[in-house]
Parts: sequence; C-alpha cells; structure tokens
Amino acid sequence: MTFSDLNFIFRLLPIFLLIYYIVPASFRKWVLLLGSLGFYYLNEPRLILVLAVMTCVNWIFAHVIHKSHSKFVLGTVVIINTAVLCFFKFAKIGFGLSVIIPLGLSYYIFKMISYQVDLYKGKIQSVSFINMANYFVMFPQIISGPIARESYVEENIFWQKSDAKILNQIEEGLKFFVIGLFMKLIIADHLAVFWSDLKVIGYESISTPLAWLGAYAYSLNLYFDFWGYSLMAAGIGVMLGFPFIRNFNQPYFSASISEFYRRWHSTLGEWFRDYVYFPLGGSRKGQIRTVINLIVVWLLTGIWHGYTPNFFIWSMSICIIIIFEKLFFSHFPKLFAVIGRINVLVIIPITWVVFAIHSFGNLRLYLLRMFPVIDISVAVNKNDVFYYLKDYWLFLMLGIVFSIPVFTSLFKKYKDNVITVLIIFAMFWISIFSLSNSAGNPFMYLRF
Repeated sequence: MTFSDLNFIFRLLPIFLLIYYIVPASFRKWVLLLGSLGFYYLNEPRLILVLAVMTCVNWIFAHVIHKSHSKFVLGTVVIINTAVLCFFKFAKIGFGLSVIIPLGLSYYIFKMISYQVDLYKGKIQSVSFINMANYFVMFPQIISGPIARESYVEENIFWQKSDAKILNQIEEGLKFFVIGLFMKLIIADHLAVFWSDLKVIGYESISTPLAWLGAYAYSLNLYFDFWGYSLMAAGIGVMLGFPFIRNFNQPYFSASISEFYRRWHSTLGEWFRDYVYFPLGGSRKGQIRTVINLIVVWLLTGIWHGYTPNFFIWSMSICIIIIFEKLFFSHFPKLFAVIGRINVLVIIPITWVVFAIHSFGNLRLYLLRMFPVIDISVAVNKNDVFYYLKDYWLFLMLGIVFSIPVFTSLFKKYKDNVITVLIIFAMFWISIFSLSNSAGNPFMYLRF
C-alpha cells in the first residue's frame, strides 16, 4: 500500500490523522511510531524484522557513542549499517542469493548513519528512543525518502503545543499531497506508458525524432514520479505538524549540471555531501583531491542505484561533466552560462536513457537511434513521432508547465486563493478518476 492507493487515501490516512490528533500531544510520538510500523508491515510484512533489529542495534550504539564519544564505536556502527545495506543490494551478484531488498532500505540506513555521525559530532544532545525511532521509521519517508535530518523530528510543533491550528496545517499539507498525486498519476504514469511502448516496438524500429522524444518523456516520467512522491511525503509530514521538506527545486531550469544535481533529490545529494564528500576533504585540499573526492561520491551514487554497467556509465558520465564544469568552464562565465544550460537540456536526457536501459545491447541500439552515425538497416516509419505526439502531447505539455519555476512561485503566492483551491480540488478528482480506472504504476524508487 503506497500513497497513491485508494485505500490509503480514503481510509488509512484519514483514520490515522483522526487518531493522531485525538490523543494528547504528549502521546503523538507513540502514535506516529506505531502507525509507521503498521504502515511498513502492510507493505513489507516479511522484512519488517530487518527494520526493527537495525533500529534497536542503532539505539544501543547511540547510547555508547553518547557516553564514550568513541570514534571506534562510531566506525563500528557505520560499518554494520553499511554492511546490511550492501548485503541486501549485492547478495544476488556477490553470493548468488535470491534476496528481496526491503522497501526503503537505503533511506533508513542513511538516516541511521547520519544519526550516529551527528551524535558523535555533538549535533544531537541527547539520545531518546522514541525520537530516534520516529526519525528512522517515520512512514511518510520510510519508503522513498526524502532523507530528513534528526532535527526535523524535534521541530514537530504538535509535540510541543496542543492548541496549534491543526486544520490549517492539514489543509496546507493536503495541497502538497494532491499536487504530488496529480504529478504521479497524470503526468508520470502516462509518460511511463509512452516509454513502455518504445520498449515493445523495439528500439531498432524507432526514428531519431521519436528516440529524442522518448528520452525527454522518460526524463519527465522519472522527475514527476519522484517529485510527486516527495511532495506527497512532504505533504503528509506537514499534516502531522512537521516542516515542509523541498526535495526538488525545478532542476531542469538549472544553469549547469552541478546545479541540476543540487536541485534534484537534494536531500540525497546533501547526505552524500555531508557524510562522504566533506569527510574526504571536499574541495579544500587542492584540485587533484577534489577530483578524487568527486569520483568517489559519484561512484558510490552509481553503485547505490544498481550493479548493472549502465549505472556505472551514468554516474561516471555525470561525474566527468561536473569535473569539467568545476575546474574548466567555471573560469569562463559567459561561455559557461550557455554551455551549462545546453548540458542540462541536452545531456541530462541522454544520461537518463543510460540510466533507464540496463542491457548494453539495447542501450547501444537506442543511442544509435538518437545519434544515427551507423546504419543499423531496419525499416523505420519516419512519421512515428507524430503518432506518439498525438497520444501523449497533453502529458508532455503538463510536464513542461509543471517544470517551469513560475509554477512554484504562483503556488506560493496564491496557494490560499479560492481559484487555486478549486484547481487543486479538480486535480484531486481527476487523479482519483484516473487511479480508479487503472492498475497504477509503483513508484520508481521503492526498492532503493
């Protein structure tokens, strides 16, 4: 059961919110913890033990670190957390085991590591089991992030006050939730069908214009699938009294690929920056060390996404471009202003194709259709792009409109306007109608 499930929208979430706000404020932490464990159990009944055991293990180590301030103990718990993540991710290729990756594994393991490091550095002043457990397993973030910091849990206003404006908070959170739901069901899921159609007809049989259109369609599909989930998760968090977490910030209007990845899944990028890049020295120890640190970060990013060669090619391609931007193009600001935006609008969709196609043979076919430097001798309908535009132009246009920064600016300015509320109301029922008439696609980042 995910956020785009009718049972979650009309039954589970309303019932949980009702219970959450009926109980005294001092008990809401326990309601959230029990509700989060229940939500995870509904989605992953066989593997909830992994989550429970890792939470208890980290609680024990947290007490030791808080009392001893031992770097050795910190290193030990970080290794344990990392080993669990690596085992589930690479058990099949490394040990030949058919192991299912627990839902949200990376996200709660990353939180566990950041908690222990922040505790060691003194950013966390006390160890509270209920606060720590809620930070790890909070149901809006347990499956696909965003990756909040421990202070996020402490900032819940409804744990401090019982007289807060609950209805206003729920209304604001619902707006984010509905917009995210619309992005997922109307934009991402329909563009996912487009991408699936290209797989069915065969990459060797598509024209060059259709190959490029497909690359942009997949880019928007991935973007709105993940941004939609992030908005829904953030919206639920707001309903529960937590601050809003911005995980995407109109990345396709970035001025460079470096900026693109600061705006794309920013909580993951910030995690790698704070717990990998900075500890390695960041950019403070010269250019050679900076290059090495960037390679390490992006190599880990590729490995985190998967062990097939396409993820390595994807991550290293991005890394090389960022290194060039950082060490070369940044010295030519006028040239960089042009090259950077071209990189975002042209190279990023190409890299998403590499990200999406795991088979090297199929990837080669698709790239040869995008760049027809070699004749692969297959009859192609030159007008196929118009056929697909006829069916998907509306969803492509919606994707472009929602990608424009002015969309966010207008929402911020007029989010309480009656017309805005009516538009969001219409978006909700359009989404529900679409959901009730289709099986729905799972979120793309569920098992990372």
